[in-house]
Amino acid sequence: MSASEPGSGAVPGLFSWPTRVYWEDTDAGGLVYHAQYVAFMERARSEWVRALGYGQDGLRREHGLLFVVAGMQIGFLAPARLDDELQVTVQLVRCRRASLVFAQRVMRGAQRLVEAEVKVAAVDAQHLRPCPIPPALHAQLQAQEAPQPDALQAASRTR
Repeated sequence: MSASEPGSGAVPGLFSWPTRVYWEDTDAGGLVYHAQYVAFMERARSEWVRALGYGQDGLRREHGLLFVVAGMQIGFLAPARLDDELQVTVQLVRCRRASLVFAQRVMRGAQRLVEAEVKVAAVDAQHLRPCPIPPALHAQLQAQEAPQPDALQAASRTR
C-alpha cells in the first residue's frame, strides 16, 4: 500500500492514502466504528497537504495558520472490517481565500464504503479566527482544485 501524489492518478487532483483496519478501529460487532472514518479522512487530508510540501505543524509555525474542520456531510454506504485494506481519497473541489471544500471517499477495492464533503476553514493559529490562506499556498491549492465540482462522481461512473 502506498499513497499517490496529488494529481498523479487517473482523476486530476485525486490523492489516495492507504490504511488498514486494526482492532482499535473496530466496535464490539467487529466493524469499523463510525467515528474512525472521520479520523481516516483527517489523516488522508494531512498526508495530502504534506505531499504538497506543507506539514500541518510547519503551517502553524511558519505561517501562523491552522486548518480546522468547519463542517462535514457524510454518508455510510457499507462497513469495513478488521484487517481490510482501504484507500482514503482526497479531492479539493473548492478553494476560496479562507476555506477549502474536499470530496473524500473511503474505498475497499472498487467498493465505496463512505463518502463525505468536508469544509475546512483557515484560521489564525493564535486567535483561532478566520484568516486568508497565504498567497503562495493559495495558488498551489487552486492548482489542485478539481476541474469540475463533481469530479469524484464523474470518475465513479466511468469505472
